[in-house]
Amino acid sequence: MSKPEEILSALGGAENIEEIEGCITRLRTEVVDGSLVDQAALKALGAHGVVVAGTVVQVVVGPEAEMIAEDIQDLL
Repeated sequence: MSKPEEILSALGGAENIEEIEGCITRLRTEVVDGSLVDQAALKALGAHGVVVAGTVVQVVVGPEAEMIAEDIQDLL
């Protein structure tokens, strides 16, 4: 599985994603159910930090955030 596929899975899968975008070093994501987000898996994949506030999830992945977001959008 590619890194974008693994991140998508850790975010609860394609059916859990409402919107995702890259913003400098973060993936800004709106999800259907924040409880499906596996923060430990995201950190194991190299995320520097994960913030979940209800249905809004921010994953700090570094300068490749926009590329990862585009790859995840292609998977949706």
